[in-house]
Amino acid sequence: LFGSAGLRLIPAIVLFVLIVSGRLLWQSWGSRAYETYRSGLSHRQAVAWQRVGLLLAILLLLILPSILGIYLSEIMNNVGLYILMGLGLNIAVGLAGLLDLGYVTNFAVGAYVMAVLTSTGPLGVSQKAGIDIFTFWTVLPISVLAAMFTGFVLALPVLRMRGDYLAITTLGFGEIIRILARSDWMAPLIGGAQGILQIPKAALTGWFAWAVSWIQLPFVWLFYRFGITLLEVDRNGQIVFGTPPQLYFLLVLACLLMLFVSRRLNNSRTGRQWMAMREDEDVAAAMGIDTTRVKIIAFTLSAASGGLAGAIFAAKLGSIYPHSFQLLISINVLALIIVGGMGSIPGIVVGAFALVGLPELLREFAEFRLLFYGIALMVMMLVRPEGLWPSAVTRREMGAEQTAPVTAGD
Repeated sequence: LFGSAGLRLIPAIVLFVLIVSGRLLWQSWGSRAYETYRSGLSHRQAVAWQRVGLLLAILLLLILPSILGIYLSEIMNNVGLYILMGLGLNIAVGLAGLLDLGYVTNFAVGAYVMAVLTSTGPLGVSQKAGIDIFTFWTVLPISVLAAMFTGFVLALPVLRMRGDYLAITTLGFGEIIRILARSDWMAPLIGGAQGILQIPKAALTGWFAWAVSWIQLPFVWLFYRFGITLLEVDRNGQIVFGTPPQLYFLLVLACLLMLFVSRRLNNSRTGRQWMAMREDEDVAAAMGIDTTRVKIIAFTLSAASGGLAGAIFAAKLGSIYPHSFQLLISINVLALIIVGGMGSIPGIVVGAFALVGLPELLREFAEFRLLFYGIALMVMMLVRPEGLWPSAVTRREMGAEQTAPVTAGD
């Protein structure tokens, strides 16, 4: 099925045909059958089936690294990082309508804070100050807070900007951060073009490691019987998230946390204010919404998920360099939001799999894979401009447009 360069040609074509066929069958028959079946269930039965589905999804997430192996687990980890960034940028772009093309700034800040505070190399604070209090878990919230502060600072000069002017300004901030990171002026602090090395992996120690081990204990025989990956305590009493299958569990936990937060924000009063401002800022202000406060909150909370992704990214690689934070990252994150569906949380997950997984499926085509990738994106935007999984609001708007009567002069 897989070669050294990724998924082989014939399996890639078969997999692509199966996915497209499944999607078409669901559109033409499956969704109606599901709605018919669901309408005949009582509320208690519907809740019971939802819980069963949730348990099955959790079980699938637990055994997935063992099924996929190291290569695909690494791809899933990259997908997870983009899901985290997509969930963050979706707050600014999908909900609040603030086109931020410099989102890589938050990603870079989270990564560099994690690197500077935890590195065991000459640039690490632990080495310079001779202290050993900074670990992945203690620095993780600091990285998120640093990214949030960056988002807050970025929001202040762009409060009165809209549309293209806002996009160009945020794009400039992203380039400023990248240029500063590689400059000789910042080299004594963050390494300049040489980057920061010797960043330790994330690890659970002490009681936390043994607690996870005890939680797995009832399932040890079953896991070993079917070759399912376990988070094992090493000789030093640690659970190290060093390999792709191990790091996968950390990213799943982070993604689930951000999915929960995003869902709560969507349904909150602030979320509805963001949506009102996205539709028409002047009308939102006339209705009494403090658009200045709402914009600052959007930029600040949006940055948090980017900082979280950056911190995990630094621990994942063990070293970071300025060229890891190119403009292309911001473009890819924005693209996955558009492809998945603006403002849609499930759409972000689908978009991340499409934009990160699809190039890997096409790796067998070597230099032509990006050509096919671009053609697929253009075709998708022509066929489904609302995205692969549009939000409920978008579906209602599209349905209203299709059923609206045609009047004279239209």
